Amino acid sequence: MLRLRCPILAQLLSSPSASTISPLHRLFSATTPRISPNRSFAVEEYLVSTCGLTRAQALKASTELAHLKSPSNPDAVLAFLVGLGFSRADVAAAANSYLLSSNLERVVKPNVAVLRECGICAGDIVWVLIRVKRILTTCPERVRAMAACAERIGVPRDSGMFRQALRSVVNLGEEEITAKVEYLKNTFSWTDAEVGIAVSTAPMLLQSSKDFLRSRSEFLISEVGLEPAYIPHRSTMLTYSLEGRLRPRYHILKFLKENGLLEHKRSYYSVVLMTEKVFMEKFLCPHNEAAPHLAEDYAAACKGEMPTNLISTSTKKGL
Repeated sequence: MLRLRCPILAQLLSSPSASTISPLHRLFSATTPRISPNRSFAVEEYLVSTCGLTRAQALKASTELAHLKSPSNPDAVLAFLVGLGFSRADVAAAANSYLLSSNLERVVKPNVAVLRECGICAGDIVWVLIRVKRILTTCPERVRAMAACAERIGVPRDSGMFRQALRSVVNLGEEEITAKVEYLKNTFSWTDAEVGIAVSTAPMLLQSSKDFLRSRSEFLISEVGLEPAYIPHRSTMLTYSLEGRLRPRYHILKFLKENGLLEHKRSYYSVVLMTEKVFMEKFLCPHNEAAPHLAEDYAAACKGEMPTNLISTSTKKGL
């Protein structure tokens, strides 16, 4: 495993002031029902009217909040989230019921402080919470451990990939990460350093299945002909769909090259990164007359079919 490269987490940041309650009122006052202190707290209605959940979502979530007797804690949590920049849509997308019942001072605020210390701004905290729903409701020490784990796999806190690294390690223990690193080394014939580069640029590889990784290794190395050492610095290509992107685009490029239709040399990696629109504009549309079947064949290839027109008779590997 790579060594921890950043210092120990600093002390928790001070909590936001109580003035963050007013944005909640501006955001939710039009839809929040007035609940008398003498009446029982209608959890399901609160989730629909205040948090923006659908009736079905609220019904499911309300079973975990049945112990709440008033909206005071949910109101405080929501006010804090609004103060961070959460919109009503963000609140609905985040829909972790434990968050509304978590202790704001002892759990939610300290966890936000840890994320801020990691260089994650308020907008990115929204992103993290939506994808790692319990990151603000677990104990702060657990969040610190996740941050340290993300650093150990080679993603520094000032990296734009740090939030993705947090998402990738959230459900992984040290043994699981070690096992996945060893599998990557063996499958792609990588050194320790090359695995570190690959994981630091595409942390989501740690959550990929063995079959997912093996199929991409076989295709990129054995079929496309890429050198193993070429891939780590471009490991994001491993995250794309094999049948929907990697394989079809490779065969289009190879077809164009073998038929003298590729005017400028293009790296396979740069072509993989192109949006679908740009790829079609550059590699399909200009050849409508010379190869009228190309767009249709490409569409078929993206569905998992490989038209004979795209299957090369050449034995030369790669581009």
